[in-house]
Amino acid sequence: MVDAVTANAQPQTQTTAAKDTKSLAANYETFLSLLTAQIRNQDPLSPMDTTEWTNQLVQYSSVEQQLKGNAYLEKIAAAAGAAGNSMDAAVNYIGKTVSAATATATFANGQAAWDYGLEGDAAAVNLTVVDKNGTVVWTGTSDQTGKGSHTVAWDGETASGNKVTSGDYTLKVKATNAAGDVAASVSITGIANAAEVRDGAVVLKVGGTYVPLSLISKVS
Repeated sequence: MVDAVTANAQPQTQTTAAKDTKSLAANYETFLSLLTAQIRNQDPLSPMDTTEWTNQLVQYSSVEQQLKGNAYLEKIAAAAGAAGNSMDAAVNYIGKTVSAATATATFANGQAAWDYGLEGDAAAVNLTVVDKNGTVVWTGTSDQTGKGSHTVAWDGETASGNKVTSGDYTLKVKATNAAGDVAASVSITGIANAAEVRDGAVVLKVGGTYVPLSLISKVS
C-alpha cells in the first residue's frame, strides 16, 4: 500500500530554441531602442524617408510576432511533455483502489459515495449535499460519530422526495461535540478505471468521478 503519492520532478535543460529566443529578444530590445532614438533625433528639416520608415515598422512587427510565436510554441511543448509524463503515471493507477482529496463525487447509476474523517469523537454529524451551483439538495445526519474514517452513500433523493439528475455533487460535513467543532475532511475512494486528458490536465476516472491526478492521496 502506498499512502502518499509524489510526482517525480524531471530535470530540465535549456534547449537551443530557448537560447535562440533569448538572443532574439535581446536583438529586439536593441532594435526598438535604436529605432526610437532615430525618430527622436531626426532632422525636422529632413525627416526620415516614408519608405524607410515603413520598412523599419515592418521589421519591428516581424520580430515582435516571432517572439510571441516562439513563446507560444515553448508553452505548447512544455504542456505536452508534462501531460505525457503524468499520463504515464496515471496509467499505473488503473485497476487499483485510490483515494482522492475531493468532496465532489459524480452521482451516477443511482448513487454517490464519499468518505469523511473526524479528528475526534463527535456528538453530532450533520451532512449537506449541494449541486454544482452551490444549491442545497439534501441534508441529513450520520450516526458514525467516532474519531476516524467513515463512509456515506447517497441515493440521490432530495429533501422533497425527488431524485436528482446525474452530475457532480459536493458533500459538506459539520461535526460538533461539547467542546465545539470537530475537524472533518471529505474524500472519495474507488477503483481507477480510466485515465485521460481534460482541459490540458491528466485526470483519473475513479468510479464515475473524474479527479485530477494531483488529488490522489492514497493507492492500494
